[in-house]
Amino acid sequence: MKYKIKSRIWIEIEGHVFLGEGRIQLLKAIENTGSLSKAAKSINLSYKKAWHLLDSMNQSAKEPVTVNSIGGKGGGGSTLTEYGKNLIIAFEQINQNCWNFLDKELAKIKDV
Repeated sequence: MKYKIKSRIWIEIEGHVFLGEGRIQLLKAIENTGSLSKAAKSINLSYKKAWHLLDSMNQSAKEPVTVNSIGGKGGGGSTLTEYGKNLIIAFEQINQNCWNFLDKELAKIKDV
């Protein structure tokens, strides 16, 4: 029998979710596509939901997470700020550290 431990990490500000797996996926998709609309489609989110998540992050963050340009003839776009890119890195490091810790703790159960 193989034991498996599961957990989800998210970061809150004043009782509201600031960052979590889904929001990080959205930020990565924005970085890859350069567009909130394309990012939403690529991770199977409605544009409205993606916009709400991004707006929530931008409102809660100490700095803007993205820079958005309005559409038009050439089309608009969204790009991550350095702060937004650093949030992805920090969250992924926290997540990896958590998994490393949990794997060590699970080993204790295997040894019992």
